[in-house]
Amino acid sequence: MLKGKHIVLGVTGSIAAYKAAALTRALIKEGAEIKVIMTATAKEFITPLTMATLSKHPILVEFFNPENGDWNSHVSLGVWADLLLIAPASANTMAKMASGIADNLLLTTYLSAKCPVMAAPAMDLDMYKHPATQNNIDKLKEIGVHIIEPGSGELASGLEGKGRMEEPEVIAEKVRQFFAQTQSGDKKAIDDKLAPSGRKSFTGRKVLLTAGPTVEKIDPVRYLSNHSTGTMGYALAQELAAKGAQVKLVSGPVNLTINQAGIELIKVTSADEMYRNSLTVYEEGVDIAIFAAAVADYTPAIKSDSKIKKKGDTLTIELLSTRDIAFELGRIKREGVIHIGFALETEDETENALSKLQKKRFDAVILNSLNHQGAGFGPETNKITILPAEGEKKEYALKSKREVACDIVNYIEDNLLC
Repeated sequence: MLKGKHIVLGVTGSIAAYKAAALTRALIKEGAEIKVIMTATAKEFITPLTMATLSKHPILVEFFNPENGDWNSHVSLGVWADLLLIAPASANTMAKMASGIADNLLLTTYLSAKCPVMAAPAMDLDMYKHPATQNNIDKLKEIGVHIIEPGSGELASGLEGKGRMEEPEVIAEKVRQFFAQTQSGDKKAIDDKLAPSGRKSFTGRKVLLTAGPTVEKIDPVRYLSNHSTGTMGYALAQELAAKGAQVKLVSGPVNLTINQAGIELIKVTSADEMYRNSLTVYEEGVDIAIFAAAVADYTPAIKSDSKIKKKGDTLTIELLSTRDIAFELGRIKREGVIHIGFALETEDETENALSKLQKKRFDAVILNSLNHQGAGFGPETNKITILPAEGEKKEYALKSKREVACDIVNYIEDNLLC
């Protein structure tokens, strides 16, 4: 896909600079030719020798080679490149890009580049959230820079939140999509994939979104639950809020944090708590309900207040069925409200998903199969098929859950919104 493409990779001073090595390898494997520009600070995080070995080109840092005086022309680099990709893009570099400051070779190349520009931010949570950084990102989007949104998780500071540079394989996939869609002239698809926050078609729409597992108490020590991490649901909340939706995220216990305008987090533990809170949100009025949580089907009939002691080789626990949240809300579904469900299956996948679609009055169901490597609860990736109540199914390749969330939100926007 990238054979013959010229990419200038800009590497700035961030702990995420180590990911530039894997990104370079991924792009070269696709056939691209890479020239790397590093800022002076970036050399503190990854060595120029590493990047030169991987890219098979000398690394460019200064305006001229101090040993022989050869000039590194930013103009020539800008003409040579089919794409300028800055990954990681630090808060400092993006601030200078937004302000037109040109005090290093990377920035002068950016200002003289005739090609498209992508930037993958990487910084700590508080720096990313700061209004100055957000204003700079918005300004860069306005002038045509494609921002590859950072992911959420544990940051170098020890904080949890948004600011992690997207993974190299995801960035490489976005680059492949960019060139494929540029060649086909599909500008709308480019905007969807590379700058999903740019369109505000969900502005004013209220969304109920469930996410994560539920925990059903057996005694003060033990419980019943499942392997859901909540990653898929939280990514959906972020994508929806980025497009202007007001999201109420009803979440079971997860090791994730979320702090983004437009998202109200409602923490619950049990299936019953999730049902009651979801019903309250739904009755207050929503435009879209997305059921991404992995809700326990059963809960212990008796919950012991003290630890159950071992008394023999077997233990029998009576279980009672929990409320099916999607089914119960489907029974009171109002005209014009969009319901989206999820089906994680291991056998008869399509048949079981379609059964849920009809029984729970979904407008579409997102099917993923544990038989697909890289899909399901544990991995950071997922592979989905969207089965609508009306129309043809749509299958997607294995992608990061952030990118899958973008695909789902774009599908709702393009096919279900009035």
